[in-house]
Amino acid sequence: MSLANTQQLLALMARLRDPETGCPWDVRQDFDSLKTYTIEEAYEVVDAIERNDFDDLRSELGDLLLQVVFQSQIAEERGLFNFEQVAGAIADKLIIRHPHVFGEVEFADDAERQQAWELAKEQERLAKNRQQKPESVLDGVANSLPALVQCEKIQDRAANHGFDWPEVEPVFEKVKEELQEVHEAWQSGDQAHVQEEIGDLLLVVVNLARHLSVNPEIALREATQKFTRRFNYIEQQIAASGRELRDCQLDELDGFWNQAKRVQESR
Repeated sequence: MSLANTQQLLALMARLRDPETGCPWDVRQDFDSLKTYTIEEAYEVVDAIERNDFDDLRSELGDLLLQVVFQSQIAEERGLFNFEQVAGAIADKLIIRHPHVFGEVEFADDAERQQAWELAKEQERLAKNRQQKPESVLDGVANSLPALVQCEKIQDRAANHGFDWPEVEPVFEKVKEELQEVHEAWQSGDQAHVQEEIGDLLLVVVNLARHLSVNPEIALREATQKFTRRFNYIEQQIAASGRELRDCQLDELDGFWNQAKRVQESR
């Protein structure tokens, strides 16, 4: 984006927020009301990437940028900060976190570079937390993140301070242990206990994903998309026979499911 385009966007946003001549809907918005839109726009960016639709990606990145401009405008009106300060802060952060690019530092390998990156982030958190509340290495992980993402980030923080299995094999054993505890909770009939144990199982599965260098959020999204494709295949086969899903027995649906796996995996 050129400087002219940036200035135009900022001017448009200021006009939309003008109490006298702006848009009533835009004027009513605040940080809290924009939370949902910000999350939705971020997910739509991810969706465009996964579909390899780069025209749509350009559009969705614009929508996400609008959220940054919108909230920066609200902040400026309240005397908190402005868009230039937002841009300046991230520019400063990039320089600090890349001393091997913008400074004289040299790293032996990617592991050393990643360690320095995490140290820089930790120092930023410590500086922020000294002004806000007692320090914890887990401070700064947003509660509004999707649960899988939040869980992974919390575990990464703990692992960076030595609280982690050094090898993957014990994690497999922990998954088996937690799965058994889910079964025992189910047998007890205590639904609250079942929910607790399911949570423990999901947490350790996220840990397993970390140890196997798999992003659990992406893995689950892709698994859900695969489920959707296979279920759509079942629907198509049933519709071709002039029936409804509810008319079919489970073993027939399972047969179509296995057929969908063979057809789609062969492509």
